[in-house]
Amino acid sequence: MEALGHSVTSAITFSSPTRRSDNPKNGSRVLFNPSIVQRGSLLDSKRSCAVVRMGAVMGGEEQETRQAKEMAAARKRWETLIREQKVKALLPREAGYAIQLSNKILLDVRPSNERNKAWVKGSAWIPIFDIDNAADFGALSKKITSFVMGGWWSGSPTLAYDKTFISKVEEKFPKDTDIIVTCQKGLRSLAACEQLYSAGFRNIFWVQGGLEAAEEEDFQREGPQPFKLAGIGGVSEFFGWTDQQRALAAKEGLGYRLVFTGRLIGLIVLVDALYLGAQKLGPLLQELQSH
Repeated sequence: MEALGHSVTSAITFSSPTRRSDNPKNGSRVLFNPSIVQRGSLLDSKRSCAVVRMGAVMGGEEQETRQAKEMAAARKRWETLIREQKVKALLPREAGYAIQLSNKILLDVRPSNERNKAWVKGSAWIPIFDIDNAADFGALSKKITSFVMGGWWSGSPTLAYDKTFISKVEEKFPKDTDIIVTCQKGLRSLAACEQLYSAGFRNIFWVQGGLEAAEEEDFQREGPQPFKLAGIGGVSEFFGWTDQQRALAAKEGLGYRLVFTGRLIGLIVLVDALYLGAQKLGPLLQELQSH
């Protein structure tokens, strides 16, 4: 659980305001912050740290301290849920067996951009965070910041918390349903598990590491991409420069690498062509203006 705690702390960015939900077991309050839960990659960890640093510059040390406390609180809550078996952890292969051999439901809480690339056959889909389609000034500012801070490279869209997540799950499933919750890397699904437990669901299972940790034989996949590639995007995906693609290339061999090598060569040729074209176009325009 120590490793889980560190990954949670480094991969989540919190922002106020927070929301409190009742814990039906002991009547206490469970603090949950419905902000952006980033993917747990190295790049996203760097982006999250950068956001925290930017927040400190803009809002002072008080904001940074508050965010650090909220991240630490989330780590402790999630560790406790797993340690006390309120949420049972399953490896992807174990989750696959459970779906095949029992009536357990697989609940996919990923955003639509990941779900559309690959999904488990027969799984239910209710995203806890989805792509933010708002067009107001605040949303546009977040999108620009996200793009500048690395979204152009990773392809990570700006996500918005769905306040109706619990009500949607309650409409679809009774609270005694065995639900296996998954996302791409296992972080957003932990946030979803916490919310489900606070809402009164008691038969909750969590896919450790998410679908990215799954092998293709663990689940029946539908969609155009392998599970491991569903969470990547942007320039890094186009050129095959992600860890997931490098791991796949090691299995697929030279043919897979040649696709991305061809893309890189094509880009170089295009840039050279544009540069040479610009050099020739300048004198041509000057000659036309002189006449």
